[in-house]
Amino acid sequence: MCARFVFTNEQAAFLGFNAEMLWDFAGSFNVAPTDYSLIVRMAEGKRRMWPMRWGLIPSWAKDEGIGIKCINARSETVTEKPSFRAAVKYRRCLVPADGFFEWQGVKGYKQPYFIHRADGMAMAMAGLWEEWESPAGTVETFTIITTDANREMSDLHDRMPVILEHSDWERWLDPGLTDGEALRGLLVPALDGTLVMHPVGKAVGNPRNEGRELIEPVGGSTLF
Repeated sequence: MCARFVFTNEQAAFLGFNAEMLWDFAGSFNVAPTDYSLIVRMAEGKRRMWPMRWGLIPSWAKDEGIGIKCINARSETVTEKPSFRAAVKYRRCLVPADGFFEWQGVKGYKQPYFIHRADGMAMAMAGLWEEWESPAGTVETFTIITTDANREMSDLHDRMPVILEHSDWERWLDPGLTDGEALRGLLVPALDGTLVMHPVGKAVGNPRNEGRELIEPVGGSTLF
């Protein structure tokens, strides 16, 4: 499960993702469900960065309450679940991030960790997006696809977000690719050695907290 991530440097992401950015967006060290973040999608034949709300609301939903239940989509069932099966064919996106958080421990004491790419680059998580018509207008939302944890992540959780390598971005965003088997072939765990992680302070557990200190190491060193 991925329930918190970091996206702070939109200019670096803009350059790295080779996408047009039409909005001024500050980003956050503590993106939580229902928050807005930038996604990369195809529009008019170009990659564009677009602000959307985290928690996918299917177009057929009666109300927006389903969104909080759809912050993640499992790679194994994404082509079958009613909430995602249309989006995975026609509305795929990249979710840029500096990294994401995961918690380790038992009830009553859980240590948060910040996980990021070992090469220091921004990561591109595989995502889906949708448009939902509310009484106040169109709401655009996204979800992050998860898969089995790789070796590094398995000590923290049995799931992890799908992190697409640069060589797979074009294929994932290709509107002409609709074959379910071909798409699932991209939704695999990151190769061992891709990620590093370190413990951080518990302040990240409160989505109202913000700032670089949320990703600073505490009480130990990088695990991998």
